[in-house]
Amino acid sequence: MNNSEILVSLDIGTNTIKVIIGEVQQDSLNIIGVGTAASNGMKKGAIIDIDQTVHSIRNAVEQAERMVGMEIHRVVVGINGSHIQLQPCHGVVAVQSENREINDEDVTRVIDGAQVISIPPEREIIDVIPKQFIVDGLDEITDPRGMIGVRLEMEGTIITCSKTILHNILKCVERANLEVSDICLQPLAAGTVALSKDEMNMGSALIDIGGGCTTVSVFENDHLAATSVINLGGDNITKDLSVGLRISTEEAEQIKLNYGYAFYNDASEDETFEVTTIGSNQKQVFNQLQLADMIEARLEEIYTYIDREIRKMGFQELPGGFVLTGGTTAMPGSLELAQDLFYSHVRVAVPDYIGVREAQFTSGVGILQFAYRNAKIQGKELYPAVAIDGEAEQQPVKQSRPAGEKKKKQGKKKESGFANLFKYFFD
Repeated sequence: MNNSEILVSLDIGTNTIKVIIGEVQQDSLNIIGVGTAASNGMKKGAIIDIDQTVHSIRNAVEQAERMVGMEIHRVVVGINGSHIQLQPCHGVVAVQSENREINDEDVTRVIDGAQVISIPPEREIIDVIPKQFIVDGLDEITDPRGMIGVRLEMEGTIITCSKTILHNILKCVERANLEVSDICLQPLAAGTVALSKDEMNMGSALIDIGGGCTTVSVFENDHLAATSVINLGGDNITKDLSVGLRISTEEAEQIKLNYGYAFYNDASEDETFEVTTIGSNQKQVFNQLQLADMIEARLEEIYTYIDREIRKMGFQELPGGFVLTGGTTAMPGSLELAQDLFYSHVRVAVPDYIGVREAQFTSGVGILQFAYRNAKIQGKELYPAVAIDGEAEQQPVKQSRPAGEKKKKQGKKKESGFANLFKYFFD
């Protein structure tokens, strides 16, 4: 095993921090390590306590390190939230080589040129996603390297986010003794795992229902068309159960995980459980049907908001249907309720890798896949992410090349990205 073939993703969720270690061999990804930890410093997808978030990240990283016997020192971080904005961009350059063959430097220059746009001072460009390259008028090219041409164009999407929120994420990662090798937009990353190529082309909605919030993303013509965040998720269901059953939040979460059912018509009245009423030692017995009555009402509200949000994005019909993912969709009955409400074909997406075959890991696995593919197109450097067999002692974390250093030689614009912001705050 070579550390130049290993990537690590960091998914900072409201309820759980997830670290996934992937080994890339011949363009194929294998998951070799997973670490999870309770996320104590997050609320509705935002950091509210840096110290607790840092502690949670360290716990998840240490668990993943123990599983594979490696020391993690660079991660690809997933970012999400209502502060994310997408806007189209276009870059044009002349091919510089004497034989007019397009090389890595030409691709880097055209991507850099597309970023020369005016953005508000409180926002930061975190990535540019090429939709297509155009060589002398020939369009729909995915990778122009090796082609002969005079004029190279790139049409894509610029992703910007709040500098404040990005700064807080970078600060948490830095204080956890990690470096950021890249930043990925989570809806884009999740789409690479959850959606088929046909679903991306036809027009599909990817619905990621997490603990604190729900991300709604619409893919069309093989690209992310729009994304939005709803501040409702699995935590709202837990609170409803806590109030309705008059039990503690911790017990409500366990009851939800063990006995929860989201579709009232299929719930079992014979499935019973005992709870302790809060403020007393008194025990009460409830059945799954009573539980489903409360869960279905809240999840139906979430689905209604999702449908409304998709229509606000301007999509009245989605031929590719709806794809559910995220930890909350693992609850029995959530798929059946969605099928009943959306009047369309709906399925639940789960990563097809041993050890991460749960909907909650979709984003984490997607970050690995998307980061690797995007790095190849843009010429980014993501390795080494881990140290093997004592290499950590020989090459301390701080000695590894900072993210973005390669771009220093290739183009000025890349230096204004998250790498410079990282160095601005912490060097």
